Amino acid sequence: MLAAASGDHGPAQVDQPRMLAADREPGQWMSTGRTYDEQHFSPLTQINDRTVSRLGLAWYADIDTERGMEATPLMIDGVLYNVQPWNIVTAYDAKTGRKLWSYDPQVPLRFGRLACCDIVSRGLAAWKGGIYVATLDGRLIALDARTGKPVWSVQTVDNSKPYTITGAPRVFDGKVLIGNGGAELGVRGYVTAYDAGSGKLLWRFYTVPGDPAKGFENKAMAMAAKTWTGQWWKAGGGGTAWDSLVYDPALKLIYIGVGNGSPWSQTYRSPGGGDNLFLASIVAVHADTGAYVWHYQTVPGEEWDYTATQPMILADLRIGGRIRKVLMQAPKNGFFYVLDRTSGKLISAEKLVSINWAAGIDKKTERPIENPAVRYGETPALVSPGPGGVHNWNPIAYSPRTGLVYLETEETYMGYSRAAGWDPDSPRGTGLSYTGYDAERKTISDYADAHSRAWLTAWNPLTQKVAWRVEHPNKGSGGVLATAGNLVFQGSIGTRFVAYRADTGAKLWEMPVQQVPISGPISYMVDGEQYIAVNAGWGGGLAHVERSHYAELSLSKPRLLVFKLGGTAKLPAPSGNFEVPELRAPPPVTASPETIARGEKLYEAHCALCHGTAARGGIKDLRHMSPETHGEFLDIVLGGKRAKRGMASFADTLSREDAEAIHHYVIARANADWEAPASRQ
Repeated sequence: MLAAASGDHGPAQVDQPRMLAADREPGQWMSTGRTYDEQHFSPLTQINDRTVSRLGLAWYADIDTERGMEATPLMIDGVLYNVQPWNIVTAYDAKTGRKLWSYDPQVPLRFGRLACCDIVSRGLAAWKGGIYVATLDGRLIALDARTGKPVWSVQTVDNSKPYTITGAPRVFDGKVLIGNGGAELGVRGYVTAYDAGSGKLLWRFYTVPGDPAKGFENKAMAMAAKTWTGQWWKAGGGGTAWDSLVYDPALKLIYIGVGNGSPWSQTYRSPGGGDNLFLASIVAVHADTGAYVWHYQTVPGEEWDYTATQPMILADLRIGGRIRKVLMQAPKNGFFYVLDRTSGKLISAEKLVSINWAAGIDKKTERPIENPAVRYGETPALVSPGPGGVHNWNPIAYSPRTGLVYLETEETYMGYSRAAGWDPDSPRGTGLSYTGYDAERKTISDYADAHSRAWLTAWNPLTQKVAWRVEHPNKGSGGVLATAGNLVFQGSIGTRFVAYRADTGAKLWEMPVQQVPISGPISYMVDGEQYIAVNAGWGGGLAHVERSHYAELSLSKPRLLVFKLGGTAKLPAPSGNFEVPELRAPPPVTASPETIARGEKLYEAHCALCHGTAARGGIKDLRHMSPETHGEFLDIVLGGKRAKRGMASFADTLSREDAEAIHHYVIARANADWEAPASRQ
């Protein structure tokens, strides 16, 4: 059991009264969004639009990983808690950076293969002397905040199924909540509440219905089942709640952001159509019981990976002459939603950027005005946004001072096409095809390359219009922090950490940091000094699913970076992989067309999700493999030589002949694109 005595002033003594009064302790960052409303807003003002020019590095910590650093740290009573890939948790002295302890849950490396969007972790939770981490293999672990030693651990998922966890747990009123991922591989999503002191399961809410023959868990599941057809449960259904969970203590409601369908293609998931509740929905449940209260579905009949798992913010806004309790979200689909959080009724929704899947939201029906052309068949259809979305997992911020919401926004495109002959009895996979129709795919990819853009956007939720924008040179910039000092902080795809005026968007300060800070920054105060902290480490979902110029990034090792006014620390001179590797000609094509065609099919089934359609882009662009990597290809794919770096062995799925065919296909793709400059691929 974790310490429950409110008089214990040891590390991480967070409880309900303290969280409810979080604004009385503006120097703390005790939960993912700082406060229960997840506004990612700091009331601190020492670092402001007049003093930020004096911001410098206070300290940094190298992170032993080559993967994405998506975690928002916590800072409680002078201790900064951080988590990295493989769910390794570290505590630091928040003033000096001295490491206090570290805990490695020893996640089996095979789970790296199940994580659709990198082996990331988005954060931690704290409660009454405990630090809570959810692991990639589905455990929820309570650590003693003083020592880092485990106090209790529960298995939250069935490991015989391809579940993973990448989201941050949340603690509300003594309950630890966690969801899961795995919708790309065929699972059924749910959220579970556990007792924070003991790990006892308190309640579970499923987000999609299961097999009707086994009975429904509650009336909500019976209602949802009426919106599905066929035998959807064989493929799991999807609907994983892989990140966003928000608590309203006044209404005693928990808001769950629900993900995409499994498989993506609705034809194979629910052949008769239907809304497929609660996919791509925000669902409100009672905090004490997990009982359904209301839902709002952003994408009925979702089949483009348009999740509603993106960050949600609660606020009280004056709308129509009266104060409304609202929930705000910018999910992948490209609309910014303002909902009444007491009832789930739509207040407003408008497009953040140019998209083509829907013309708008019908204010009477509260449903999207869908473009019929985006319901794809086997011929590729140009759809915007692509699966990376207009906005993804990156934390967003709301400033009560400016009344604006700040978020990374991106204009993206993809050619969606249904796979021919997909087997519903083998539910792993998206049900999409990434090969064939080469001319159509080239037309779509050329259009996508010409029109994809990205911005830091300041959005007015009252007028549903852009207040200001800062354009980025490429997609992939990070989460944001807003402060009462009239500042917005964001990591840039240009390997910079940047501060903007919150009211106008004017750039006030930036620092080269040798990496891409994609995570959510935080601000805290120790001994009268304000600090800004952010994790910098490129990777994660956007690197997986969006084609771009990422092969050109010059990156150092990932780091936790901490800044203060007058900070004088210096990053070490770049070394190792910081320089862009020389692109050398690929090996010659030696395999037969038949072997290459077979490798293409195998690549599509096993590799495309992480390494990009047609082997272009992805977390590692395989067309740019070094001679050494080509030589180790079988050792990597079958032998698990790089499992610690996230590339688990496929020896249980692929034969040596299969792996060789995939290698020959990648070599053929590399040769086909070699004449064109890599920056245009």
